[in-house]
Amino acid sequence: MRHAIITAGAKGLGRKVTEEFLEAGFSVTITYRKDRQKVEELVEKYPSKKDRIHFVQVDVTNQGDIKKLVNEAVEKYGRVDVLVNNAGPYIFERKKLMDYTDDEWNTMIRGNLDAVFYLLKAVIPIMRKQRYGRIINYGFQDASQSPGWVYRAAFAAAKTGLVSLTKSIAYEEAEYGITSNMVCPGKIEGDLKEASIETGKDTPDPKTPVGRSGTGGDIARSILFLSDENADMITGTIMEVTGGVDVIHKNRQFK
Repeated sequence: MRHAIITAGAKGLGRKVTEEFLEAGFSVTITYRKDRQKVEELVEKYPSKKDRIHFVQVDVTNQGDIKKLVNEAVEKYGRVDVLVNNAGPYIFERKKLMDYTDDEWNTMIRGNLDAVFYLLKAVIPIMRKQRYGRIINYGFQDASQSPGWVYRAAFAAAKTGLVSLTKSIAYEEAEYGITSNMVCPGKIEGDLKEASIETGKDTPDPKTPVGRSGTGGDIARSILFLSDENADMITGTIMEVTGGVDVIHKNRQFK
C-alpha cells in the first residue's frame, strides 16, 4: 500500500487531497496545527478507512515537529511514497513590503520555503532507499515567472524560491525514481476549498475563462495524477490549475 504525508491535510485545499488519496487506496499521515476537530470530522467521515488515517500535530516551522512527523509515519506504515507540502502561512491583510514586520517576513519564509527544505531532508533519504517517491509542492499562478505581487511580496518571494527548489530536487533525485513537481491553484475561495469538482461545475463564475469556480477537488485530482506510478516522466513541472484566470493582476489598484 502506498503511503502519503499531506501537511495541513484536514481542512482547506488539503482536505480534498486527503480524501482523494484515501479513495485511491493510499494510507495517509496528515498534519494539523490547532484544529483537532477537523481531523476528527475526517476520521468520522471514513470509518471503514480509519486504519489508513494517521494524524500528527505539527508546526511546520519547527524542525523537531517535522522529524516527529516523518518518524511516526514510517513507524506506522513503513514507507513514504508521496509528500504533499500543502501547509504554509499566508497573511491576508493587504500591505506593502515596507509595512511587514520582521516576524511576518520570517513566518512567510520559514513556513513556505524553509519548512519544505526540512521536510525534504527528512523524507528524501527514505524515498532513495525505496527507489521511489513523489513530491508535490504548492505555488501560485505564474510563480515560475517570478512575478511581482503587490501586497503579497513576502509570500511570493518564498514561493518563487520554492519553484527553483522544486526543479532542483527534480534533477538531483531523478536517478532514485523520485519526481518533484508544483501545483499552482487559481481562485478558490471559502467553502469551495473543500468542495468537489462536481460542485465547481455547478458554480458559475463569469470572471473565470472556463466559466466555473475552481475547487479543492480540482487541486486534489491534479496532485493525485502527479503522484501516480506512471507519472514518472513528469518532473520539474509547474502545473497551473487556474481555469485561465489571472489571479495576481485581476485588480490593478495599488493604492
